[in-house]
Amino acid sequence: MSHIPPEAVKKPRRIEQLGRVRTDDYAWMKDENWQAVLRNPSALQADIRAHLLAENAYTAGVLADTASLQAQLFDELKGRLKQDESTLPTKDGPFAYYRRYQHSAEHPLYVRTPSAGGAEEILLDADEAGRAFAYHSIAASAHSPDHRLFAYAEDVQGSEVYRVLIKDIATGAVLPNPIEPCTGNFCFSPDSRYIFWTFRDDHGRPTRMYRRAVGSAEDVLVYAEPDEGFFLSVRAARSGGSIFIVCGNQETSEVWRIPGHDPTGAPIVIEPRSPGIKYAVEDRLDHLVLRTNADGATDFKIVQAPIATPGRAHWRDVVPHHAGRYITGMAALAQHIIHGERVSANDRIVITRRDGSCFTIEVDEPAYMLRLEAGYEYDTARIRYVYSSPTTPSQWFDYNLTTQQKTLLKSQEIPTGHDPDAYVTKRLMARATDGVLIPITLLMRRETKCDGSAPVHLYGYGSYGISMMPAFSPHILSLVDRGWIHAIAHIRGGTEKGWDWFLQGRGAKKTNSFTDFIAVAEHLIATDYARAQNIVAHGGSAGGLLMGAVMNMRPDLWGGIIAAVPFVDVLNTMSDISLPLTPPEWPEWGNPLTDAQAYDVIASYSPYDNIAAQSYPPILATGGLSDPRVTYWEPAKFIAKLRALGTGSKPALLKINMDAGHGGAAGRFDILKEIALNYAFAIWALDAGFATGLD
Repeated sequence: MSHIPPEAVKKPRRIEQLGRVRTDDYAWMKDENWQAVLRNPSALQADIRAHLLAENAYTAGVLADTASLQAQLFDELKGRLKQDESTLPTKDGPFAYYRRYQHSAEHPLYVRTPSAGGAEEILLDADEAGRAFAYHSIAASAHSPDHRLFAYAEDVQGSEVYRVLIKDIATGAVLPNPIEPCTGNFCFSPDSRYIFWTFRDDHGRPTRMYRRAVGSAEDVLVYAEPDEGFFLSVRAARSGGSIFIVCGNQETSEVWRIPGHDPTGAPIVIEPRSPGIKYAVEDRLDHLVLRTNADGATDFKIVQAPIATPGRAHWRDVVPHHAGRYITGMAALAQHIIHGERVSANDRIVITRRDGSCFTIEVDEPAYMLRLEAGYEYDTARIRYVYSSPTTPSQWFDYNLTTQQKTLLKSQEIPTGHDPDAYVTKRLMARATDGVLIPITLLMRRETKCDGSAPVHLYGYGSYGISMMPAFSPHILSLVDRGWIHAIAHIRGGTEKGWDWFLQGRGAKKTNSFTDFIAVAEHLIATDYARAQNIVAHGGSAGGLLMGAVMNMRPDLWGGIIAAVPFVDVLNTMSDISLPLTPPEWPEWGNPLTDAQAYDVIASYSPYDNIAAQSYPPILATGGLSDPRVTYWEPAKFIAKLRALGTGSKPALLKINMDAGHGGAAGRFDILKEIALNYAFAIWALDAGFATGLD
């Protein structure tokens, strides 16, 4: 290979921890003033910037021959995207609110129309708002209950340091004194006089909740979170009866309530935090409804409690717990409670009336996604839900809770055309090393041969209880239409098979996620859907950890690895309490600062710490300079060490977006360029001869 990769200088740093010693040759890649870099990327240390730019140039050079393929893929991806797409209007009393794109715009317009019909009002032109910035993202937006104000949280670095701006809708004027620094989370009080917002500290953590009178510059502290490992957010109940302050981590939660009629009142705890007990709360004016795992309800149940005495002693079952039927979430309306259930990686929606009777919305397909859409109105007999499957584009339905009749409101339009009958979805089950069955969702063209000759794109995540649901993706068709098989591995660490599926893939049991993914690949090979080294594995963030781990454990299986913003330096990150997510994520990974067993478990799989002298498949790792979740130095260090220790000559590539954070580019077309790069790499990795195993 004529392209010479950057050679990162080694500056060994000895780290002693709990009687264990490790050496980090590339710790220097972490800028000592990284917090300043998040707010101002130009502050990055010169030698680190030079190295990252050299990595980007090397990647561009190695993949130069794919430039035309990337352009072709981008055109395909863009062609499937409706240029003037819009969301469905959602009614809230006198107005209906929605977003729509103008042709060729990167960002949407936030708009409304009178519910009875009339002219559209533009609340925010996000394309215009972001024109002066290399990166611009709107994290959240909300209108005030009296419909006079529109607020939005914007990030102009990709660092998730937000400021909240409030507009007077009638005049279009932005009120002075923006709210900052904010996490992007805020809500109006039911009387529209106040805005509650979550403060973001210098470590990137949500530590305090404030209240501000609209139009004022004065903030009043409402709540301060004492545990640096807890996340914090605020929201107003749909009923208008409560403002909820939500505290918690992955295994414990606590909610404080402020009465909606008294937004300046002191918050009152609903149920004090207790390790391992999670609950979420909705307000129905005359009582509260809670989703909880208390009393051994591993897969959760729904209870109700009096508003005056909301504690656990007064909880009464509304939807009892059934093992294996995971309750994913809920919404409380005046006459109905709506909740989602998941069994074996498929969802259904269940509606419970006030008299306790219930009915269900479900689909009889091998694999699909069913999702309730959030609405504004509390006293309503209509809900909206979305259905899609790997073969079927999204469909939005209006559902009448009285008549149980559904009405199709909209189908996702694919401008270049899409024939669902040209594709096949399959659900397989792979057996894990300990005997449990792991669901796999497959998508392929009907004519694709299942004899092992088709290249396979295998995607996985497996962390935080987040499920990779089998929804329609127009993007993946660019691979599938080229004869690829797209596979989703529903491994432990997600909640595809319930909350215990999550518990079996975290902490001391984290390696189950990795061995599950390997078992899925081996099952695809054994059943002639794939061949070893003809599989490109793909995962992002914690899914990038998955990629690093399975690449170390079984490099022989993969023809290529795509690791997007990969969490690969687990031991160092979980030992660095200055980083935003470290204390909040100790329940997920373990605390290697105080727990020797946790240290040893993490050290056994942390991808950066387990790179060995072996031949690795081609890898493309990506990152964002202003990413506060998976910092840029994680993939940078990983690739540097991989090149230093790996024995083969297959390329290890790094692409750092110097103008973005964890989610990559913010614009809808810029995002497609990143997807095109990933897919071009996947095709190139298998077509370039690397899959033969020859170096």
